[in-house]
Amino acid sequence: MRIKSIKIKDFKRFTDLAIQNIPQTAKLVVLVGPYGCGKTSVFEAFNQWYRYKGWSRGYNDNLYFIKRQHDNLTNDHNPWSDIQIEFNDFDENAEQSQIKGKFYFRCAYRNDPDFSVSNLSRMGNPAEQVQENLMNTDTKVSEDYQRLISKTMAGVYSKDYDEMNVRDLRDKIIGKIQRSLVSIFPDLQLLDIGDPLEDGTFYFKKGIIEKYHYKNLSAGEKSAFDLILDLIIKQEYYPDSIFCIDEPESHMHTSLQEKVLEELYKKVPDNSQLWIATHSIGMLKKARELNEKSPDSVVFLDFEGKDYDSTVVIEPSEINKPIWSKFLELAFDDFAGLIAPRTIVFCEGTQQGRKNKKFDQEVYTKIFQNEMPDVAFISIGSCSELEDPNNVSMRIVREVLKNSKRIKLVDRDDKSEEQVSECKRKGIRVLGRRHLECYLFDDELIRKLCQVKGMPEKEAECLEMKKQAMQDSVSRGNPSDDVKSASGVIYTNLKRILQLTRCGNDTHSFLRDTMAPLLTSDMPLYAEIKQSIFGEQ
Repeated sequence: MRIKSIKIKDFKRFTDLAIQNIPQTAKLVVLVGPYGCGKTSVFEAFNQWYRYKGWSRGYNDNLYFIKRQHDNLTNDHNPWSDIQIEFNDFDENAEQSQIKGKFYFRCAYRNDPDFSVSNLSRMGNPAEQVQENLMNTDTKVSEDYQRLISKTMAGVYSKDYDEMNVRDLRDKIIGKIQRSLVSIFPDLQLLDIGDPLEDGTFYFKKGIIEKYHYKNLSAGEKSAFDLILDLIIKQEYYPDSIFCIDEPESHMHTSLQEKVLEELYKKVPDNSQLWIATHSIGMLKKARELNEKSPDSVVFLDFEGKDYDSTVVIEPSEINKPIWSKFLELAFDDFAGLIAPRTIVFCEGTQQGRKNKKFDQEVYTKIFQNEMPDVAFISIGSCSELEDPNNVSMRIVREVLKNSKRIKLVDRDDKSEEQVSECKRKGIRVLGRRHLECYLFDDELIRKLCQVKGMPEKEAECLEMKKQAMQDSVSRGNPSDDVKSASGVIYTNLKRILQLTRCGNDTHSFLRDTMAPLLTSDMPLYAEIKQSIFGEQ
């Protein structure tokens, strides 16, 4: 069971919200945004749709759920009709009996710091129960404990397990929990479940401690154990469902968040869908890794910066450089700039003095930001400064960002083959052409500019103009491949021939803002420059 689209009207903070084009392949849907942006409200809308469709029970608190002026509220209003959910593989108008068990909810307010069971209660089928709202505190650890005891007792008296010894039966009952827990906490092992009629609780082995009481676990350990335990226990009740977990990262540090999300992803049945609301970098990082391993299996929905007093449409966001930087800002606020990228490319340019000091850095970022959001380009200085092993800036980066791969990149300029080879021996990559302008004013890119501007008939004129500009440059004593020396003339004439406006006030801004975005991954020119920077040397 997987969601395709949602429409929500006049509900909590939403006036008219549409979430659409969620692919059927999406096993994990990540709602991203700061506090108060509406992520939890989406889950509340799911729950209210679920209450009405499965139990014919609507809202009990119109003032809490309905976004209207209080004096406009009427007792006969049916607000559940303002919530519509379309599924890829399920009829939303199915009978009530088919609706029950199709949604699983965990809220962010988990609070079961300690429990001890001395008598057992019948817990019933959770899929036959419905929550009033999602703001109430969860007490699922103690409830799941009792369900585990019930399964144990049922196993003892079931003929299906007659051939099992006690060890095998115990492994069948709690083995999944034990294995999941060890994958998250290598030094924490679930040992037993105590005596349910006296001091029933969970006991663990931690380090040299053989009987570590549940209440002594850290907040992060409890939170992770709680989520994994509940999902494993509930699997049999929710075999084909939408699993919604609000802020699963609560009380967890970044590395723990990653492990927990990976385990949740594994434990959710393949035909189900996991929805999480988060602004945590650990969760976001792991979600992106999961999508890299299985393309189109993860969807990101960006809730930040929307005006929910008007009509809003949210569609899956591509994880390119701008959106990933945005997620980092949500997770780390002003510290986003300190997050280590996978690869750092030191390129020519200076951090001070010149008007176009970051030209190379900005152009490379424009070219590769979609395909390589984890690559950071840094203008570090002249060619000689890049070649200097004692460059202070690079030393600082090397010490601070120890786990990031580092690449030094210089222009070809007039370097001889011997000089290029010497650079390579020093671990410095050399651009295949003289400089960036050679790529940005390449014939292939000029043709694309004409096509994008709707004037393919101007291609020949533009290319002839460039040819003449290069000949004039050579006549002034410049090398035949020195496009930079002719770039001003080429820029001016391209503007004239194609009647370009708002394309950049000077050559550098034109190359950065108009030409660089045209260089896309489907072009041979893109492959050439990518090979120069990232290919095998």
